[in-house]
Amino acid sequence: MLIHPWDAPTSDSEWQEWLALHDFGQLTVNGLDGEPPFVQPLHFAYDPRAGADSPGPAGLGEAITHLARPNPIWRALEASPRVTLSVVDDYTFIPGPWHTPEGAPTEHGTPTSFYAAVLLYCTAHIVDDPQLKADLLRRQVGHFQPGGGTAPVEPGQEPFGRMLPGIRGVRLDVTDVRAKFKYGGNKPEQMRRRVMDLLADRDGPHDAAARTHQIRRLSAAADAGTGA
Repeated sequence: MLIHPWDAPTSDSEWQEWLALHDFGQLTVNGLDGEPPFVQPLHFAYDPRAGADSPGPAGLGEAITHLARPNPIWRALEASPRVTLSVVDDYTFIPGPWHTPEGAPTEHGTPTSFYAAVLLYCTAHIVDDPQLKADLLRRQVGHFQPGGGTAPVEPGQEPFGRMLPGIRGVRLDVTDVRAKFKYGGNKPEQMRRRVMDLLADRDGPHDAAARTHQIRRLSAAADAGTGA
């Protein structure tokens, strides 16, 4: 993923706070010889404080998930545990006329895409031990259902214990992160503010989220004294 300086996170907290609110992505695993990469959409729970055995820089954390045992991903994952978890959201299309330079004809404006993306480069560890799988599931359910409402998972106990053999857990130790917030950071401030107003007027899917990113990053640039 190409990341220009104006699209890079302003700090680690920017991508971490965004990722805390986005817990559905695509796990990409190298394919077996002669096969394309395997891509698995899934929910996951990310914990920046976990993953102590990660070989990467401290503080990158761990993501956990689980998949059905018949899933064809396992052979590829066992053969190559170096994987990428990709999360993309808050995307929207910016029409060319919105990016028309000052004084130029509207048809000279360049259309583009706005989006936020985080790539977590990870080392995957398959979890088959029944108790460790139960612990992993409790952590994942606790993330998505913090208020409870689901019976605890215990090996050999109803209602979920008998289902444990049908799944395998996955721990993803994060070894590197690539994050991008592509929201026109290389454009003049006047143009960026015009696009913010046009997004508010259009109010299409993801437009409000994209506008929020623009406002935040424009403010961050001002605070840093870098201008827009």
